[in-house]
Amino acid sequence: MPMIDIYAPVGTFTDKKGLAQAAAQLMMRVEGVPPIDMFKQNTAGFVHELEADSYANAAGQSNYVRVQVLTNADALNREKQLTLTTQMSDLIAEYGHDQSLKQRTWVLLTQAIPGGWGLEGHAFTNEELVNKAREELQK
Repeated sequence: MPMIDIYAPVGTFTDKKGLAQAAAQLMMRVEGVPPIDMFKQNTAGFVHELEADSYANAAGQSNYVRVQVLTNADALNREKQLTLTTQMSDLIAEYGHDQSLKQRTWVLLTQAIPGGWGLEGHAFTNEELVNKAREELQK
């Protein structure tokens, strides 16, 4: 149930909601989770537009895109990390209508600590999340 934050210069994307949804769907595919409501309703993308003068790299450039992906602990093994980084960069380039964005996209993968994933007013551990998903699959 990752949260995906996409930070980009104003005007990079014309279909921000489409990008947010596509990023969330990509996450679910890469993670390999079943398309149950628990995952569909709690995996989300957010597109944040930044003014060009609000950030820069060390070279002074502000034409990069930053994608911060927060997952529960151990959701992505090494193969999934590599797949997600490549496919997320491709998605950014597709929605930005600019293939050079692939080389200007940073994808940061972050894991919540066990118990650090809040949902429905409860701080879930990985085991609790798995059990909750199993319960929904049995319905």
